[in-house]
Amino acid sequence: MTQDVHQRTRPGWLLLGPAFVAAIAYVDPGNVAANVSAGAQFGFLLVWVIVVANLMACLVQYLSAKLGLVTGLSLPEAVGAKMGQTSRLAYWVQAELVAMATDLAEVVGGAIALYLLFDLPLLVGGVITGAVSLLLLVVKDRRGQRTFERVITGLLLVIAVGFLTSLVAAPPPIDEAAAGLIPRFDGAESILLAAAMLGATVMPHAVYLHSGLARDRHGHPDAGPARRLLLRATKWDVGIAMLVAGAVNMSMLLVAATNLQGMENTDSIEGAHDAVQGTLGHTVALLFAIGLLASGLASSSVGAYAGAMIMQGLLRRSIPLVARRLITLLPALVILAVGIDPSRALVLSQVVLSFGIPFALIPLVRLTADARLMGADTNHRVTTALGWGVAGVISLLNVVLIYLTLTG
Repeated sequence: MTQDVHQRTRPGWLLLGPAFVAAIAYVDPGNVAANVSAGAQFGFLLVWVIVVANLMACLVQYLSAKLGLVTGLSLPEAVGAKMGQTSRLAYWVQAELVAMATDLAEVVGGAIALYLLFDLPLLVGGVITGAVSLLLLVVKDRRGQRTFERVITGLLLVIAVGFLTSLVAAPPPIDEAAAGLIPRFDGAESILLAAAMLGATVMPHAVYLHSGLARDRHGHPDAGPARRLLLRATKWDVGIAMLVAGAVNMSMLLVAATNLQGMENTDSIEGAHDAVQGTLGHTVALLFAIGLLASGLASSSVGAYAGAMIMQGLLRRSIPLVARRLITLLPALVILAVGIDPSRALVLSQVVLSFGIPFALIPLVRLTADARLMGADTNHRVTTALGWGVAGVISLLNVVLIYLTLTG
């Protein structure tokens, strides 16, 4: 009863926060690479993909948060509870590979940003990115989730300013941008980019993490007014956070379509940065690099946080924070050390992430549609149908993405 009264008397905006942490996954360095490439190569053709991807993300992230609030379990815990020891171990292996691939993209992105800003070697930039992300996780452990949410939300705002500034500096032609809302393609390459943008938008680690974030922030209220309030607040939390992330992604594509279309060497983040500097000036390019750095730092810490939650939920044990950070950081540092092209490494990390998509989405839809588990808050039939549709489309597009990437 006390918790119910407390929740009802809190201002609605104080209930926001978990979705903003999860939203970092939607503006990570992999998104930068995909969106800039799409705009530079095809102009405004794929604007509609950003819109569709954002709508899908809203549904998926809300279902994840709802699972945590209603059941008191994170998605990894809920999945692990229905598995035997061998199955849980196998499931954890694929989830751990996804966590490593996630960290690869984030650390490489941060390293590229530090190279652009300070001309630091990529390996040094990777070490710095990993160290800062560890510091952010220490803040979470010592100061609590609310403080961590504030820090990550602040970095999300830095990312937004960093990329939206380019849009303000050179606004796109409204009529051409609006025409991009009509779904269509222009050859196989545009399908590949659409698959990269849409199919790799919903990151498995964000789906796993959001359920635990919502549960840890709000607890596990009994069915009734308190839970209904939290579920309503969660819809707003997800909607606002995804709106910010969608605006950032849209700005990347629109800026590239307006200023970089047809230019050479824009298929890498470094090339795109140089092109932005040549067309929009040093200040805008500086903000672009700062936004990329904030993206790498924030998404790396969030990815490591998700990895810890996955391990705890599936293996039912936790390991020290530093050791956990080093486990997922090591592959990224090895790739930077041996000199593999960082932009290519980003693309390949998205392929690995693609393998993990069905393992997150299919259990999420099944669990939230299970009346025995969810009770009165079981998905409506329409919601379940939409959830299966989203899971099917994203999984199919990721299969296409894997095939085209590996055979291209």
